[in-house]
Formats: sequence, structure tokens, C-alpha cells
Amino acid sequence: MTIYFSNAGSIRFALKRTVDCALKYLGQPRRDLEMSVSIVSEDEIRRLNKQFRNVDSVTDVLSFPTVDNPDRGILNVADFPADNINPATGKLNIGDVVICAERARRQADEYGHSLRREMCFLTLHGLLHLLGYDHISPQDERQMTQLQSTILDKLHITRE
Repeated sequence: MTIYFSNAGSIRFALKRTVDCALKYLGQPRRDLEMSVSIVSEDEIRRLNKQFRNVDSVTDVLSFPTVDNPDRGILNVADFPADNINPATGKLNIGDVVICAERARRQADEYGHSLRREMCFLTLHGLLHLLGYDHISPQDERQMTQLQSTILDKLHITRE
């Protein structure tokens, strides 16, 4: 997995480890995929939320999938058109995750855990959306919550 980071600083190593663990757990082809993770301000995430979701408010994380995976199956580069493949790397670009730094800090304080844990959680949450998971129905929400808990537990990223 190639991850292009914007403003992630030293936390990028923990985020990459989280993404790698999640892809391995889900059986996804880690070497064939790429995505971006951007850490932005409240103003920027509000602007993006309004522009792309028509919601004029700050949120913690946004996901912008570039592939359609409604069955949440294993992604195969050969199954996608050339415009989804990065010509420089030959990898399937699955999309972008955008995280609000200020919101992540506040949530970490509210939930009583580290900023590192919150950033890993938000990255994982965004990644799952890129892979086709959602939390619209109660059943889907339970599945997504279970995946997040299991993967973070595997990484020993706890709420402590």
C-alpha cells in the first residue's frame, strides 16, 4: 500500500501501520493499492463537507472513494478501468481520507484517549468507507464498529 500523506508529521507511521493491518485483515492486495491521507484545519474540512456533501459544518473525517466496491470484495486492479490506475505506479487509487486535526484533538480529550489513537481510528474509519463499508443501517454500523475494534485491538491501540 502506498499512502500519500499531507500534514501528517510523525503520526504518519502509526497511520500507515493501521492501514496495512486493516488491509491484511480484510484480505486486500496491499501492494496493489494506494490512497491519500490529509490532515486539515476545521475551515478546510468544513469547506470540503459543504462542497461535496452539501453539509455546512465541521466533521472529524471525510472519505472520497474513487472506486465502487458495494459488495466489499477483494479489489483486483485488473477489474478497474485505466483511469483508476495511477500510471506512474500501476496501483489502484482507492481514494482520499481527510481528517480534521482540531476535531481529532477534541475527540481524543472527550473520549479520554491519546491523539494517536483517535487519528488511527479516524484513518481506519475513512479507509473502511473507501473499501465500501458504511454505517447507514444498524447492521452495517455493527459490522463497521466490530471491524474497527478488532483491527485496533490487533494493533494494541486502546482507549487508554
